[in-house]
Amino acid sequence: VQLVESGGGLVQPGGSLRLSCAASGFAFSGYAMSWYRQAPGKEREWVGRIGRAGGITNYADSVKGRFTISRDNAKNTVYLQMNSLKSEDTAVYYCSAVSERRTDSGTYYSPIYWGQGTQVTVSS
Repeated sequence: VQLVESGGGLVQPGGSLRLSCAASGFAFSGYAMSWYRQAPGKEREWVGRIGRAGGITNYADSVKGRFTISRDNAKNTVYLQMNSLKSEDTAVYYCSAVSERRTDSGTYYSPIYWGQGTQVTVSS
């Protein structure tokens, strides 16, 4: 199993970046995919998630309206489009494949595979 993120870098506030995460070694289309991030000295934070077919997305309030997750199951790749970037978006960004557990009270998602991360730095 391999998840490889790319597309990180240095960008000015207000700018955009598009991260990619290429998957291999597992049935990509059978998994929801999530993005997480971890800033220096902080805990890893969930950014958002996309369903297996790509029709359903959910986002953390901190990125809602600025970030968009998409996927291409034919290419085994998930994307994170980040617009209107702020300095507080600076972090290492990770993609993960998540398992789903449906219960009477809702669906629970747990990351099971992780990428190595890509650094995003927002600074002037």
